[in-house]
Amino acid sequence: MKKKITLLIMLLLGTVLLFACSGNAKDDNKFVVGFDAEFPPYGFIDDKGEYVGFDLDLAQEVCDRNGWELVKQPIDWDAKDMELTSGNIDCIWNGFTINGREDKYTWSSAYINNSQVFVVRTDSKIDNQSGLSGKVIAVQKDSSALSALNADENKDLKASFKNVIEFGDYNTAFLELEMGTVDAIAMDIGVAKVQMESRANDDFAILSDYLSSEKYGVGFLLGNEELRDKVEASLMAMLDDGTFMQIAQKWDLQDSVSLGEK
Repeated sequence: MKKKITLLIMLLLGTVLLFACSGNAKDDNKFVVGFDAEFPPYGFIDDKGEYVGFDLDLAQEVCDRNGWELVKQPIDWDAKDMELTSGNIDCIWNGFTINGREDKYTWSSAYINNSQVFVVRTDSKIDNQSGLSGKVIAVQKDSSALSALNADENKDLKASFKNVIEFGDYNTAFLELEMGTVDAIAMDIGVAKVQMESRANDDFAILSDYLSSEKYGVGFLLGNEELRDKVEASLMAMLDDGTFMQIAQKWDLQDSVSLGEK
């Protein structure tokens, strides 16, 4: 009797595990891209409430060429590593900085050259980085701009600030800049230009001395070369036939393209 009960329990557990595994099985036809939905022009929500952007257009083209279904998955940027390691997303594709993270992910080739800059109000009379001494600086949490501020080469610059405040998104940071509660925002130049264009552009200025320069890539789970290689092959084919540059021109990023550079 005990053997029968034990066997029944084992069968029930096996069934439960089978269903659990089936529910968690990845559909290979779906390509789930994790992105920050407040990071224009790479990924954001447009006026129609749709997820759009340069990186999402690239991802859609890659999917079209591979017969995949694109799943646009907005994520909390602070939780991007958990999303990737748990399998909730297949990659991080959203203005994702390679520099300083080279050994943490399996990367595509760098496809965009980007710079970190400071945005100030035009009425602030701040003309360069030395004018930021004693000022309050805003930056997005876990961003490449924050990494640049924390880099050794910028420790003296950061030490000159009165304070550095981390925000969850740049929309909030710009509101704080408009209100005067912060004096400058450290951010990506591409994102800065889009944010400025969506507001009264003459109210803001980008300081000419850059904080740092970096390169963007598509980040996959460390060791996932198979998926990386498929995406990489599509990106290179897009570069060869001109599709990549067409998409870059759509988002006014043609001057930043680095894909194919030696």
